Order: sequence, then structure tokens, then C-alpha cells
Amino acid sequence: MGYVHSFAIIVSLANRLMIFTRYGVDALQVSLQGIIATQAAYEFQPSYAKGLTIALYVGMLVGALFWGLSADIIGRRLAFNISLFICSAFTIVAGASPSWASLAFLIAFSAFGAGGNLILDTTVFLEYLPSNKQWLVTGLAAWWGVGCTIAGLVAWGFMPNYSCSNPSEAPFMPCTKANNSGWRYLMYTMGAMIFVMSIARVAVVKFKETPKFLLGQGKDTEVVERFNQLAEKYHRSCPITLQQLQDCGPIATAHSQSSQFSVGEFSIHLRSLFSTRKLVLLMALLWLSWLMLGLAYPLFNVFLPSYLASRGVKFGVLSTYETWRNYALAQVWSIFGPSASAYLANRRFLGRRYTMTIGGLLTMAFLFAYSQVTSQQQNVAYTCVISFTLQIYAACLYGYTVEVLPSAYRATGNGVSVALHRFMGVVSAIIATSADTETTAPVFICAALYGGLALCAVLLPFEPCAKRAS
Repeated sequence: MGYVHSFAIIVSLANRLMIFTRYGVDALQVSLQGIIATQAAYEFQPSYAKGLTIALYVGMLVGALFWGLSADIIGRRLAFNISLFICSAFTIVAGASPSWASLAFLIAFSAFGAGGNLILDTTVFLEYLPSNKQWLVTGLAAWWGVGCTIAGLVAWGFMPNYSCSNPSEAPFMPCTKANNSGWRYLMYTMGAMIFVMSIARVAVVKFKETPKFLLGQGKDTEVVERFNQLAEKYHRSCPITLQQLQDCGPIATAHSQSSQFSVGEFSIHLRSLFSTRKLVLLMALLWLSWLMLGLAYPLFNVFLPSYLASRGVKFGVLSTYETWRNYALAQVWSIFGPSASAYLANRRFLGRRYTMTIGGLLTMAFLFAYSQVTSQQQNVAYTCVISFTLQIYAACLYGYTVEVLPSAYRATGNGVSVALHRFMGVVSAIIATSADTETTAPVFICAALYGGLALCAVLLPFEPCAKRAS
């Protein structure tokens, strides 16, 4: 496949806008829920304050399974173009929610639209990259930090100025829509931005189906047509012909004989992920890693505003302005973690596995340290460093997962992985409720989980560094 190398880099550059409009959106949805939950609860006075977190992760769980499987059946292109419109529409409407139940319902649907981003972005990006540039998939997670940072900066502008006080602390000042519109403005702004990006991606990028997907479906004619389109667009020559592909023999289809949308279809894709002993070990460790990360990540990131606020009060910081400023600072640091991860993952003496090990151990160490903070300066510094180190691990896991999965079942395997991650997000809301985010208990749980993730990384059977993905 050497003919891909000459223009794949150029194609990947064109895809950067496309990637941001999706990968950053996934981060926006997670951040938005964490930002608005407290103020929305003040206004609606729900019986269960963590309901939005559960709604978010249920929506993302269903979205991960739906978009992951559909991308392997109907192709990457259709799933890629539809999901972002769904996300933008429901995000905007959520800003006008009249009740807690309606807000949770709308957030679940916006999360459903965003739920396939981690799957489709990494899958599509990898399938356009030459083998010596696969490490860029790890660096792709920097857009996650960009999405979180945008949400944090916009929240910093709206939340301190248009938010009510805790009704239990100021009963003489009821929290209503009139004096608590900051979270609504945030949803309108972010929803509008997502909508503009979804239009730009369809109108400007004009994403085409990936050649690897077409090849896996046995569509030789379309593969050659796609390569010729790319070659013509970037003024290159494409030496491959239809006859050359056909001379290599037919490719058995990855679909069932009855229907592409049957239970048998899903069963074929799932069973194929466990076709050898090494794949069984790989999938067991991968899915265990995604489960643990799914609990550890939201326990820290989704409830970060609560940690900053509660520990800030302890050290005499009462200003919401400072709380949201510190939140934005922590998100800025998360941008650089994936860049460091990509650099380390491309060093042959480390590779993907030991990069994840380093990221997991560093995050564990700083989380244990964070549980013992004694000043506001430490409170801010440790949250920034943790945001950086945990992205070293998470970014590498995102890239590793798509690199080691077979192409024909890549989106399915990745979709189930992300779905497990989302399921544990629901569990994190339950733990945060019983453990209380004002205590050190959730932080200790996070630290232990990142230690377990480092161990799983060492045991993974494949090292894709300097090897071509299927």
C-alpha cells in the first residue's frame, strides 16, 4: 500500500477541521454536563442531583454502540455526517429546558449524537494515515483538551455573572430562570458552535468513505475510484489498477448472509474480535482498561468543579470567578498531555504500552498527593498537573485501541470499548453520590484505578509501534 503514503499526509491535514468538529464535541458534552449540573440543580431542586451525569453517560453508551456498529455495516461516511447534527440540535434545545427531567432527557439525546466521536474519529483518521504516522492518532486527543478548554473559558465568562447562590445558604434569594441564566447561555453558545462546525464539515470537508473500509467490503472498483480521486485532487499519480486488486483474489465479506442489520451481523463482528488466543487476551485487557478508565476519568474530571469549589472554600476562596478560572486553567493543561503522549509513544524503547504505564503511574502519584493539599496554590497546581498526566494515559489508550483492532471490525470493537467506558460513567455518578466529592474518597478511588490501568498496559500482548495497522 505504498502508493497511499504520497498523499495520505495531505489528506490527514485536510481532515484536521473534520476531526476537531467531532473529537472536541465529545469533550464539550462531558464538560458541559459537569459545568451546568450544580446550577441547574439549584434552579430545579431535583430529588437526585447526579441525574444529569447518568443521563449523559447513558446517552453516550447507546451512541457508542449504535454509531460503532453502524460504521462497520453502512460505512464511516453516513454515521460521520449525521451524528453531529443530532448533537447540536439537542444541545441548543437543552438550554431552554423547563424542568430537570426534560433537561436530562435532552442531554441524553445530545450525548447520543456525540457518543460515536471517539470511535469514528480515531477509526477514520487511522485509516487515512501511513504506517509511519500512526502515532498521530494518539496526538489526536489534544482536541479533547481543546474542547474542554473552550467549554471552561465560555463558562468562566457566563457562570460567575449569571448564576444564583445556593438556595440552602441564601433562602431569601430563590434561584429562578431570571437570576440563573448562565448555564442556559452556555448551552446555547456551545450548541450553536457545534451546529456551525457540523455545517462546515459537510460543506467544506466533504468526507468520503475510507479506502480500507471499501477494501474490507470487497468493493475493489470503489477502492480504485477513491484512490484516483485522491490522487487527482492532490496532483499525484496512482499506480494501482482494478486488475491488480482482482489478481490478489477476492476478499470475503464481513457481513452475514441474511441482513446487514440482523443479530447475526452483530454476532459475526463480535466473535471475530476473539478469533485467536492473543485476541482474547487483548480484548479482555482492553475492555478492562476501558472499564477502569470509565470510572476513574469522570470521578475526577466531571466532578472537578466540585473539587475546586469545596477545597477552595476550605482555603478561604469563596469567589465563583476564581473557581471557574481555575477550572479553565486545568483544562488548558489537558491539551498538552496528548502531545507528550504521542511523542513518547513513538519512541521504540517505550512504545504505546510503556507510555500508558508511565501515564497511569504519574496520575496515580499526583492523585494521592492531591488528597493531601494544604493550600489553594496546591489545589490549583495539582489539578493542572493531573489534567496533564491523565491525558498521557488516556490519549495513548484511544490510539492503541484502534491500532490493534482488525480493520473490518475496528469500529465495532472500539464502540464496545467506549460503551463500557460510558457505562462506568453511570457508576461514577453513584459513587460520587455516596462517597461525597467534598471528601478525599473519590480521589483515592481514582488513584487506585490509574495504578490498575498501568498494570494492564504492561500485560497487553501487542505493541503497534513501528508496525502497520490492518
